[in-house]
Amino acid sequence: MEPDQLFLAADAELRSVIDRISPEDFDKPVPAAWSQNPNPTILDILRAHAYDEAWVPGVIAGASAADGDELLGRDLLGDDPIVAYNLLNDAATMAVREGVNLDATRRFQYGDYPAREGLAHLAMYRGFQAWLIAKHLSIPFHLSAETIAEMNEHVVPNADEWRSFGVLPPAIAPPAGADDETRLLCTVGFWIH
Repeated sequence: MEPDQLFLAADAELRSVIDRISPEDFDKPVPAAWSQNPNPTILDILRAHAYDEAWVPGVIAGASAADGDELLGRDLLGDDPIVAYNLLNDAATMAVREGVNLDATRRFQYGDYPAREGLAHLAMYRGFQAWLIAKHLSIPFHLSAETIAEMNEHVVPNADEWRSFGVLPPAIAPPAGADDETRLLCTVGFWIH
């Protein structure tokens, strides 16, 4: 599977979790490591994902924040955050499905990368956030076998390098008899019992 397809799979999994967030959950605190905001909440995380989704079509088209960031500081969620997020997710999905030159260099917020590598980064963020949010809110969820296999192909080989940049936490020794999802999450340091 190419990274654009991995992005679509992980993005759909994140959306499946976000669609099950209740408005009563919005003010619930989340771990500080999830955000640069002080005392982050689920709504802060949803805002960050909305912003990230909103940028996908532009990045694919070759735009970058260096050219101006009209999205920064805007309320992208309005009065119905889940619906607003889903509309942004729809636009990102459409942009990726319409085709991505995976070898073209694109400017992401953290640097210039070939689109294939940048989409793998975005897929990693979405897939692991889906699992973490679901776990945090006790939403039944498991990464799909396909996403697990693709994360093992596109993310695990880079885990130590990304860990050295502070993107991933330390690896965790998997428990005896761990399934594929648990082993993956342990490898990237996100597993929570």
